[in-house]
Amino acid sequence: MDGHANESLRKRIRKARAKFIAMAATYCAGVLNDNFFRQGTLMLAVVAGRTHIQGYASALFTLPFILFAAPAGYCADRFSKRSIVIASKLLELVAMLFAAVGIFYLNLGLILVTLFIMALQSTLFGPALNGSIPELYPEEYVVTANGIMRMVTTGAILTGTALVGVILDIKGTFAGVPLGRAVASVFVVGVAVTGVIVSLGVPRFPAASPNARFPKAGPLNSIKTLYHIFCTDRLLTTTIIAKCFFWFIGLLQILVINSLALEQFALSQTKTSAMITIELVGIAIGSLAVTRLAKGRRWYRVLVPACGLVTVCMFGIALVPYLPDAMRKPIVVVSLGLAGVGGGIFSVPLASFVQVRPSADIKGRIIAASSFTDFTAMLIAAGVFSILNRMGIRPTNCYAIMGVIMAMVAVWLFLVLPREKKDA
Repeated sequence: MDGHANESLRKRIRKARAKFIAMAATYCAGVLNDNFFRQGTLMLAVVAGRTHIQGYASALFTLPFILFAAPAGYCADRFSKRSIVIASKLLELVAMLFAAVGIFYLNLGLILVTLFIMALQSTLFGPALNGSIPELYPEEYVVTANGIMRMVTTGAILTGTALVGVILDIKGTFAGVPLGRAVASVFVVGVAVTGVIVSLGVPRFPAASPNARFPKAGPLNSIKTLYHIFCTDRLLTTTIIAKCFFWFIGLLQILVINSLALEQFALSQTKTSAMITIELVGIAIGSLAVTRLAKGRRWYRVLVPACGLVTVCMFGIALVPYLPDAMRKPIVVVSLGLAGVGGGIFSVPLASFVQVRPSADIKGRIIAASSFTDFTAMLIAAGVFSILNRMGIRPTNCYAIMGVIMAMVAVWLFLVLPREKKDA
């Protein structure tokens, strides 16, 4: 790329900065609420002695992404993505009003219903906002933009996950209810209101495919889209499969880490959040690092090493019970942090490729179909966790199982990824 082209690219990036900040802030508000509310639900369930509800809650959260992925992709292509983003943030506000009541009165039934509504709004939100990034930036900058977006949204996940334990541990009462739950109820509504406000700054682009037909068959349309991809684009197929493995392990680990900290290690809710925080910091670091590592057409070269790093860290945590007491805490901290780094390096280029590979008129549907596979994998992860929990397999042994899975994914990627640029 010559100097003139470089300068033109820099000008376009600078010009888009304010709009990108609005997009990132909107995304962060939703991610913050998603993770605060979901992690709070899981922790309340464990503390109440109803650990099995973790699996049900995670299943409920994944169902809308499976059932409504095709309509969400249709909306992102058929209408202005900005309108879809704002509508989804309004739906989030409605959901959080119900969530506040559920948290305040510890009504787990209402909380579970709210999880479903939150997932529905996220289903609509994802293809619209993620599809806007390639419209805002040139292809050369999409990985960098996604790396920055992942870093700041990881910060939001970090904040939400860290705050939930701290807030729920607040001592005292309000109107006969634990003060921590009362503060959490106010928090989720406040974040939702903020999200609606900042979403007004998301850039407006014309509808990419105004004549798109509504996918009446729902999930069958997603399956049809995926089948077409699998028949025509080998690298995109590999990317989508690798991405769904990432989300499978990601959700399974979140469920296991709560049991690991609260039950096997007997830690407080605050320390449980701190363990997840360590890993999220690693993800933020990995997401930033990958903007330098995954450049050019052979961006996929980072996948196998990143997968291998995560594998080693999983086995490290699995071995903790067999180590001397003085070594246990350092090994857990280092393993979680490095697993996060590997996860960030692994996931950002996969998400970026799904955004840039499809043509503009079907981008929303391809992104939605990819989300369909991700959340199908997460639904399976919720089921796997429930089975492991019922079998009484302790959390550190679950990490060993996850390590075996990641090792198999690393070997598979090594075998199927292209060896030369022309193969991509």
